[in-house]
Amino acid sequence: MKRNLLEKLTRFRAYQLGNPGSSFSYFDGTRFTLLEARLTDLSRPRIDKELEICGASRVDCLHITSWDTDHCAVSDLEDILERYFPHKIECPGYPPETETAEECFLLIRGYKARMAAAGVATSVQLIDPGYVNSLHPAETLAYRNIIYHPKYLSKKSNDNSTVKLFRSGSFNVASLGDVEDNMVSARLSNCSVFTSEVDAMILAHHGADNGFTTNRFMRAVRPTLAICSSDYDNRYDHPREKIRDLLDKYDIPLFTTKTGDVALQSLAPHTHVYRLINLKADSTERSSEREFNSKKSAKLRHNLDTVRNRYSPARRAFPR
Repeated sequence: MKRNLLEKLTRFRAYQLGNPGSSFSYFDGTRFTLLEARLTDLSRPRIDKELEICGASRVDCLHITSWDTDHCAVSDLEDILERYFPHKIECPGYPPETETAEECFLLIRGYKARMAAAGVATSVQLIDPGYVNSLHPAETLAYRNIIYHPKYLSKKSNDNSTVKLFRSGSFNVASLGDVEDNMVSARLSNCSVFTSEVDAMILAHHGADNGFTTNRFMRAVRPTLAICSSDYDNRYDHPREKIRDLLDKYDIPLFTTKTGDVALQSLAPHTHVYRLINLKADSTERSSEREFNSKKSAKLRHNLDTVRNRYSPARRAFPR
């Protein structure tokens, strides 16, 4: 029933950087989140334009999934902090392991101190196991973001990437960072919210065949569409052929930033239908368009008792 659906103008964009790396944004009608601390001459004007479209004057949250330079580069981070003044920064919870990663961490600490000195409230949250395990279970609200990982720290830094389901808008986006751990994949495959609500899935580790994106995972989650961040030359051959085959097997369309930005936008009344626009490289010209229905909208059309049952405690698996 419509009373369970919220009208929320929602936009997501995957940006072509012109070099290896990832950059995305998610706007839920109120908050603008920039995913990953990457900013290039190619992506900067497009992020500026996206902020303008969303009516946002600054970034509400800078969400960084990994300290690796393709997710967080020193000069790019400096530019983002000076240009967009994020209210909140969500950092990887594992210790920086390289000099550049340590420099990025110090930049963030320095930014928080400068903003505090200027009387501007800014928060920095390390997404570590202590924080993730302290979160309350996801409640009945279908518009609450969920952080799934890291619930523990691994010896492999990739497996300490932040895994988050952005679901505060009218359609949901799963961000998986560089995670490779099959155990994380298996746990997500058993989570009722994750397996029933992922609309757009950003492929883990740029679509690498690393043991995370398995047949079991894809069969359980079946995202409506998959997005891969890939540089124009695609020197790392992302996504891998095995991952492409899995997507084909489950009839999941793939869109990459190799050919240009990929944008999703909700359509009026901004409750369930959204349009995907695949842009041509270095252009505002559209190469293709498709429309989809948000998965959670089907659940929220039921009566309130059914909705409560679908989000009941017995069906919760992860913190929010």
